[in-house]
Amino acid sequence: MKIVVPQGFRKGAGHYVPGVISNGMLYISGQLPVDPETGMMLEGSVGAQAKQALANVERILLAAGLTRENVVQCRVYVPDVAYWDEVNAVYAGFFGAHKPARVVVPSRNLHGGALVEIEAIAEMETE
Repeated sequence: MKIVVPQGFRKGAGHYVPGVISNGMLYISGQLPVDPETGMMLEGSVGAQAKQALANVERILLAAGLTRENVVQCRVYVPDVAYWDEVNAVYAGFFGAHKPARVVVPSRNLHGGALVEIEAIAEMETE
């Protein structure tokens, strides 16, 4: 296994790393809408928070030499299913024509009061 930590990414308080490469796949830990350099949670709408969480996912992809087109699956956690439409619009804008498998999971409160958390799996080599 190889650990992936983008340059400038602040170490989280939890017992995890931003990404792990194993058997040709990159596993990206759940990304909150946190500025990776300051560690501060982004305030604002679920859409703004989704953009930040996806930007964090992309920083990890780039650190591993990948792009968003390598993503094969995402899990999106929101505290209320009412956020689905706004998160879906931001998500669709981020991925464009590329459509990874996805699940949106309405959950209880997320860490630090976040309105969204996104994890991803990407393949290292595409066919």
